[in-house]
Amino acid sequence: MKYVLVLLLLLVIISLFSGLFFMYRNNGNSRKMVNALKIRVAFSIIAFLVAVGGFVFGWFPRS
Repeated sequence: MKYVLVLLLLLVIISLFSGLFFMYRNNGNSRKMVNALKIRVAFSIIAFLVAVGGFVFGWFPRS
């Protein structure tokens, strides 16, 4: 389960940089930039829910 969380966080970073790329390429007037940021928010929410669910259901051991 830790690998899923790390993968989601990497996807958030990739989406963030793709949004940055589209912002600089098209001076912030790109629909692609908005879509990249929507995807980043979605991945962030999913990562948060996986982390919370992991602790609630015992997928991640408490130290």
